[in-house]
Amino acid sequence: MYRILELLRQSEDYLSGEDIGKRLEVSRAAVWKGIKKLREEGYAIEAVTHRGYRLVHPEAMYNQAEIANGMPTKIMGQHVHFYTSIDTTNNRARELAHEGAPEGTLVVAETQTAGRGRRGRVWESAEGSGIWMSLVLRPEIMPAQASVLTLLCGLAVAEALEEETGLLPQIKWPNDVLINGKKVVGILTEMDCEMTQVHFVIPGIGINVNTKEFPPELADIATSLYLESGKSFSRSRLVHAVMAKIEKHYMEFLHTKSFAVLLVAYRKRCMTLGKEVEVRGTKTFLAQALDVTEGGELLVRNLSNDKEEIVYSGEVSIRGVKV
Repeated sequence: MYRILELLRQSEDYLSGEDIGKRLEVSRAAVWKGIKKLREEGYAIEAVTHRGYRLVHPEAMYNQAEIANGMPTKIMGQHVHFYTSIDTTNNRARELAHEGAPEGTLVVAETQTAGRGRRGRVWESAEGSGIWMSLVLRPEIMPAQASVLTLLCGLAVAEALEEETGLLPQIKWPNDVLINGKKVVGILTEMDCEMTQVHFVIPGIGINVNTKEFPPELADIATSLYLESGKSFSRSRLVHAVMAKIEKHYMEFLHTKSFAVLLVAYRKRCMTLGKEVEVRGTKTFLAQALDVTEGGELLVRNLSNDKEEIVYSGEVSIRGVKV
């Protein structure tokens, strides 16, 4: 079946059932059965009498075969689990990790029924419009070092989106990716560890790709690649680009055991730096964001006492930015 698909991809014109059969050394009946199965998987294949078959809009296809085929990595995304519908990809990735899934295992869903953002907020995961995926990482590092992986993923996604779309994504510390002040990517990272050992880390990544509109309550704070560019994008190709960037930065991090090598690139994209922010955690205060440390923390100057403080976690909002 997938050999037929490859022939259709490679052809710029129609291919007759007879031609396909000769190339694959199968009967025309077998070709027809293969075409039927491909259509059942969602591939749009046009059939014209006396001309043959032609694949229509292959860039729109999104399934396990499309994502696995041509993955440009050695580790990330080499084992793909695709679901038409699932509660959350993070939940499934965590289950697979407990079952021994290898590093780089990727869980992708067409839609999530219980997508989550930070602090338990709902993340809209509409069918056919976005990328909802989670990755199993098994870094041999101390648990205290793992927090930078969420920053690493934010940087990787922002870089991949810029290369694929020509847009200019920025990062709101620690890992939200924004375009023109609106959120296009959310990342939720979970970890399973002991005091001195990380068992696995699960970064969950949601990307608004071809969403054409958002409900009123999100319209002022969320955007999509389509809304920012006026163009539709292949979700499979974007998954490939993101996996390649994550693998590159992840291997750099593991080699040095430090986020320092990525800090220059991260700081350049971090729209939080230099801005007045509101920090909400054990206490709430206004501050000026000064820097991001090698440990991934945010260095701020508390405006109430002019003292520098380290923000390890919590909610940090940029004054004037609604996200």
